[in-house]
Amino acid sequence: MKRLLAAAAVSALVLAGPAVAQNAPQAGGQDAARPDAAASRDPAIPPPVVSVTRHTGVFGGERIAYRAVAGETYLKDKDGKPLAAMVSYSYIKEGPVDPNRPVTFLWNGGPGSGSLWLHMGAFGPKRVVVPSDAKDDGAAPFPIIDNVDSLLDVTDIVFIDPIGTGFSRALGKTDPADYWGVTKDAKSIAEFIRLWLNDNGRWNAPKFIGGESYGTTRSAAVINELEGSYTDVSINGILLISSILDFSLASDSQGNELGFVTNLPSMAATAWYHDKVANKPATVEEFVAEARAWAIGPYASALLKGNALTAQERATILPQLSRYTGVSETYLSNANLRLSPSRFYKELLRDRGLTIGRLDTRYTGVDYDNAGDRPDNDPSFYGIDGAYTAAMNAWSREGLKYSPSVVYSSIGGTRNWDWTIPTGPRGGSEYLNVAPYIGRALRENSGLRVWVGQGYYDFATPFFGAEYSLNRPGFPTDGRIEWHYYHAGHMMYVRDADLRKLSNDLRTFIRAR
Repeated sequence: MKRLLAAAAVSALVLAGPAVAQNAPQAGGQDAARPDAAASRDPAIPPPVVSVTRHTGVFGGERIAYRAVAGETYLKDKDGKPLAAMVSYSYIKEGPVDPNRPVTFLWNGGPGSGSLWLHMGAFGPKRVVVPSDAKDDGAAPFPIIDNVDSLLDVTDIVFIDPIGTGFSRALGKTDPADYWGVTKDAKSIAEFIRLWLNDNGRWNAPKFIGGESYGTTRSAAVINELEGSYTDVSINGILLISSILDFSLASDSQGNELGFVTNLPSMAATAWYHDKVANKPATVEEFVAEARAWAIGPYASALLKGNALTAQERATILPQLSRYTGVSETYLSNANLRLSPSRFYKELLRDRGLTIGRLDTRYTGVDYDNAGDRPDNDPSFYGIDGAYTAAMNAWSREGLKYSPSVVYSSIGGTRNWDWTIPTGPRGGSEYLNVAPYIGRALRENSGLRVWVGQGYYDFATPFFGAEYSLNRPGFPTDGRIEWHYYHAGHMMYVRDADLRKLSNDLRTFIRAR
């Protein structure tokens, strides 16, 4: 990428104060949602609305009374003009504020995705149930149940929908592109966090931030905004769920060999799962360990030799590559030993007339025909998206009494994302890499720890790529980065056993601050 400074149109934003109704609680335990008339000075822009409801639930084996604050916060310019409405969902334990109780800010990715996936799938007080065995979610009604695996026993939680996602949107004549970029988006999220701490009296509370997928990219950019200047917000922990930090690993550009190396262990895990491995090891962990060592050693060496690779070396590599990918030697030879993800999805189970998922390679789908070199669609996305969209709308509009007259944008609500970031003295790269932001934060904040969770069957953000990104020079080697692995894909929490493990792993991490 060219060395451009990312636009900083949101750097001077301030947030509107909370528009929380002070009415007496109504039947059912909710406070009536109502606008704050003083929050908007522009008669063409209606004031923000926030709904407060009160609930109880059992989380981590502990009964917790909590209030849910759902609604808009207006981002304003220096003159107090509302520019955008950022919607968040805060779950806060009732009672006196405990100065030792953490608060955790969470988001999803895309870019352009609302926070519904982590909200309704993993950590919110309610969750939607989808098949745990990688089957399609079918049609409504979908089960929405109390989520005993929510983390509300150990932390308050704030789910944030960035501008252009969920119900969050630009207001009036504001160009939403002012918020659509790695740095522009991070600045708005960081400012929201600062003002949320103001409004809730939590500046000295332990603080965690985290996201999934591009949400990990956002987490790195946000930590840079929070801790990379003089008005620091020191963070206790970063939660990276299905990480993508170095985008060179996701590029199939000719001449870029690195992605083929970091994808290989995920191909091995997938081939193992679908019984495409001869002399299959007993566990996926065992096969993945073999694949890691082979990928970073003989395979990387062969790819880097390019046209200098001898016929004998090629003949040695081919059967090994076939073993680890489950794809025939003939196909791999025709692909010059370089198997792209899209071809892998189509080829692995072609003999069964099936394709496999990208977000979760456990899922299978049936295409229009069995020809071609890429699937028609991703069965691991259309296998869950209906359930999550229905659950988010039902919980927000009915359970939280927050029901704006706009359509909830689950994903795809942003366009023309600005991928440029400021570069340091060592220069930039053709590809976005935000991992150094985390390295710097770890070096400059001795109390910061990083939690990383990866699914073996995730091809959107392969686990070996995450390992590579966080194992570069500049990262402390003092044990403050911890790793956890799951037997599902990108959204490991769709598998019930992995949701329980994910919840327990994170609960332990937060308690260990």
